[in-house]
Amino acid sequence: MTEDSQRNFRSVYYEKVGFRGVEEKKSLEILLKDDCLDIEKLCTFSQRFPLPSMYRALVWKVLLGILPPHHESHAQVMMYRREQYSDVLHALEVIRFISDATPQVEVCLYMHRLESGKLPRSPSFPLLKAFEQYLNLEDSRLLSHLKTSSAVSKLPYDLWFKRCFAGCLPESSLQRVWDKVISGSCKILVFVAVEILLTFKIKVMALNSAEKITKFLENIPQDSSDAIVSKAIDLWHKHCGTPVHSA
Repeated sequence: MTEDSQRNFRSVYYEKVGFRGVEEKKSLEILLKDDCLDIEKLCTFSQRFPLPSMYRALVWKVLLGILPPHHESHAQVMMYRREQYSDVLHALEVIRFISDATPQVEVCLYMHRLESGKLPRSPSFPLLKAFEQYLNLEDSRLLSHLKTSSAVSKLPYDLWFKRCFAGCLPESSLQRVWDKVISGSCKILVFVAVEILLTFKIKVMALNSAEKITKFLENIPQDSSDAIVSKAIDLWHKHCGTPVHSA
């Protein structure tokens, strides 16, 4: 039996006995032991599997470029990053772009904009086009209802595509979505939005005004969040394929 087939056999066995993720965790720990972390392999792992909570912060920081791939530089770089954060925050306060009342999510957005020096004209526009396309493929009748109700242009796109569901999904579900976003697949946001509509189709179809539909979607029940994210990931794989893990 080859090493790959042994790994696959163990994964199936662990899943059957209720220990799903044991092999994945071991694989990630092996990747994290390297002196120089392999960004491509970490991206692929994050695309295929949920990150264990104990390693999520480290992997996110490396994938986002906050920390370098080399372990030995992490402590020093984090010290520089804290100083950088303080400087940018102070600059925004001095120019009165933020105040103590500014929500933290907006503060972080403004900091990023100040650092980058430029803003995309409409960062969510490509996601909006894809959203209608995939919703039409999954349930054309539901999309037709949204158009008839004049709700398509008034859906909570900022909440979905600019805030990446922060404030919409509970933290445990949100982390699984952000694993994919941070590792390079913003398109997962489209499928989460589509799955929210599919999950609450009966409720949405019963509402006949854009205002009522939008208000409901901005405050969806939290008890369905884990199932929504799982189904959204399945949809993502269905339409975009499953990333191949680099061993």
